[in-house]
Amino acid sequence: MCHGKVQGVFYRNWTVSTARGLGLTGWVRNRDDGTVEAVLEGDDTAVEAMIAAMHDGPPRSRVDGIECEAVEAMGFTSFERR
Repeated sequence: MCHGKVQGVFYRNWTVSTARGLGLTGWVRNRDDGTVEAVLEGDDTAVEAMIAAMHDGPPRSRVDGIECEAVEAMGFTSFERR
C-alpha cells in the first residue's frame, strides 16, 4: 500500500491506466486528508516500476512524497479507481 500528497489533475486516472498497463491489480483513491492512496498487487518488478513512476506522476502533477508498506495480498482481479 502506498500513499502520498499529490497536486495535479488526472493523477488517479493516470494511476489506473499505468497500473493496468503493467498488469497490476488493486485500486487508487483520494483520502479525506488530501492524499492519494493505492493498493498494488502483481509481479514484484511491476510493482516496483509502478512505485517509481508514481514519484513523477502524469505531466503537470506534483508529488510531494510517497510512503509504502507491504500488506497481505487481497486477490484483486482488476485495477480500479475508487
